[in-house]
Amino acid sequence: MNYVVPVQTHDQLAQAAFAARKFNPQECEQAAKFCNMAAWHGIKTHNLIKALHLDHLFGSGNTTNPGCVPNATIIKRTSKFEAAQKWNAQKKLGQAVAFEAIEACEKMADKYGVGIVSVDHAFHYLWGGGYVMESAKRGYIAYTNCTAALAEVVPFMGKGATLGTNPHSWGFPTTDAIGFPVVIDWATSTVAMGRVQQFKREGKQLPPNAAVDKDGNPTQDPNAVSALLPFGAHKGYGLSLINELVGGFIGGSLPTLRSRPENAGVGEKTTPNFFFQVIHPDAMDCGAFACGRDQKANVKAVIEDVLGHGNENCILPGQIEHQAAVQSEKADGLIFTEAEMKELSEVASEVKFDFNVSSFKTID
Repeated sequence: MNYVVPVQTHDQLAQAAFAARKFNPQECEQAAKFCNMAAWHGIKTHNLIKALHLDHLFGSGNTTNPGCVPNATIIKRTSKFEAAQKWNAQKKLGQAVAFEAIEACEKMADKYGVGIVSVDHAFHYLWGGGYVMESAKRGYIAYTNCTAALAEVVPFMGKGATLGTNPHSWGFPTTDAIGFPVVIDWATSTVAMGRVQQFKREGKQLPPNAAVDKDGNPTQDPNAVSALLPFGAHKGYGLSLINELVGGFIGGSLPTLRSRPENAGVGEKTTPNFFFQVIHPDAMDCGAFACGRDQKANVKAVIEDVLGHGNENCILPGQIEHQAAVQSEKADGLIFTEAEMKELSEVASEVKFDFNVSSFKTID
């Protein structure tokens, strides 16, 4: 059984929870907007529960050395490149920074064809796919990667966790062709740590070759997980390394020190980095499409060819999230499991917010 929480109720709860942590009204609104977007598209690993959990462990909840600082102001450094901006987020709430960064990239793309924003001293923005998906809906090709909050992934042929789950996220403006944007969004580990936490809540086992226990032995028990493994062996390892290298060029901390200030020496940093890139489709149009097709028609033809030849039952990246959004629209609210409702009730109790589970409608 699942519960349907009205969007307004969810957003009010989210804003109350972040306000209780001293975030300003705009930050609270951005946090609620993000958590709403994640839940609307069926993202169980990076919804309000995960956002608050991450902030509690590594963000404003770390009273000794907070990784996220309410009311922080972004410092936008001088850049000699018109289509490239360099920001010091000063540990501002990651969701607020990410929304602003992707919009800044779009403005540059409108003028220069492409725009990038590199962000230092950041706090994790959670589901990267959400930002590029929204940008793709507005007609852009968008990409982001980040260094994850913790080094939790063992490199290929290694023993120690020295990499983050380090996601890559691409969004493509394909709504005219197929009804939704193609969104290619993945952690470079076999599963994200948020999935481990979800499976703990729901009493499920992990897939094989996803994680190891404290002794380095493979485990499918989410309660025994000590570290994660990269997907595709050396391939996932290489993709994860990309994020660490990009972060290194931006100014990132050593991977094993991220969100672990107690292990950092004098002068070392402990914060993640973000990288955003947005391309205007017109900047890529070479104007020589076959059979008189224009750019949009050509993209549609490419997709149809990929899904032809016996592949008609294949799904496209972003399709599951689109289907979840359709379900949310039909349910007229955000859909949560019983386990999630229990945790949301605990959040509501902490901030004295009226959240009566029995008052919400249920669906199968």
